[in-house]
Amino acid sequence: MWFLTLLLFIFILGIIVLVHEFGHFIWAKKFGVYIYEFSIGMGPVIYSHTGKKDGIKYNIRAFPIGGFVSMAGEVYEDDEETKINGKKLPKNKFLCNKPIWQRIIVMAAGVTNNFILAILLLFLTSLIWGGESLAPKVDAVMEGYPMAEAGIVKGDTIVAINNKKVSTWDEAQIVLYYKNKNDYTEFTIKHANGKTDNYKIVPVEEKQEDGSKVKVYGININQDKNYGLLNSIKYSFAKFGSVVGSMWLTLAGLFTGKISIDALSGPVGIYTVVGQSASLGIYYIIYLIAYLSINVGIINIIPFPAFDGGHILFLIIEKIKGSPVNQKFENLCHTIGFILILLLILFVTINDVIRLF
Repeated sequence: MWFLTLLLFIFILGIIVLVHEFGHFIWAKKFGVYIYEFSIGMGPVIYSHTGKKDGIKYNIRAFPIGGFVSMAGEVYEDDEETKINGKKLPKNKFLCNKPIWQRIIVMAAGVTNNFILAILLLFLTSLIWGGESLAPKVDAVMEGYPMAEAGIVKGDTIVAINNKKVSTWDEAQIVLYYKNKNDYTEFTIKHANGKTDNYKIVPVEEKQEDGSKVKVYGININQDKNYGLLNSIKYSFAKFGSVVGSMWLTLAGLFTGKISIDALSGPVGIYTVVGQSASLGIYYIIYLIAYLSINVGIINIIPFPAFDGGHILFLIIEKIKGSPVNQKFENLCHTIGFILILLLILFVTINDVIRLF
């Protein structure tokens, strides 16, 4: 079973990375940038093929946790000895010599591809299995629990939690996960008649089978499903926006300290989730691919060195100041950023392993 989970894990990450890197690759080729290598995975090369027409090395590497497209002049005109028909690379083959708008498109294309993949997969799941309601609307209230005692009823909708507006249940769950200095959670509830009230709800703690404790409020959220082509199109974009919103709330929570960095998961955590999704069925596998693809897109668009968003940030600075950022300084920033990312991956991986045991 673990071996099948591992293969599925590699397959899922492989699809997401391939789609992302293909975005960079296809637009770089379209704009005439010379490409040295297209790699899926990191680390030692386990399979390599050199294109007869384009001379590009297409590699599969040992560790399926990333990938890259190596382009001429990603930051400046490099000193690579690669030649075209025995001649030195023309200046117009370097990415750094292309118009800024083309360079931004090349850098943003990976994220765009990840988002397109996610929307298509969400559309597929809705078309086959139906798309559930996204609004945080109460479907049932459990007798004897805090929400029922406060007077919440079926049909009420959660519009804010601790004064943080939420429009979907995805967002609401993230805000509920935020650290809270109070023993209560303040819910802003919109009733069926349009009236809005605030409630301070003290949750009860219940013990799970694994010994962990969870806060329980005592409500079920409406998850009625809609079917059909038009509903599936609407759902795919609405769900995409909902997941993006919840991820931004997660990032905001990490930066403000409302969510502990210990809550993050790395490759080991993803492997565990892949195993759980596989046991639940094909719908959950497809949804997981969509969710992770959005995740990869959001992370990569952050304006942090070594990410695509970091490269775009330097291009915007270049456009504003009218000249390129100092090459050594930019390279140093990207190097430091890459090291910090590796350290973060190492940290969350150690945490994932500790949680397993």
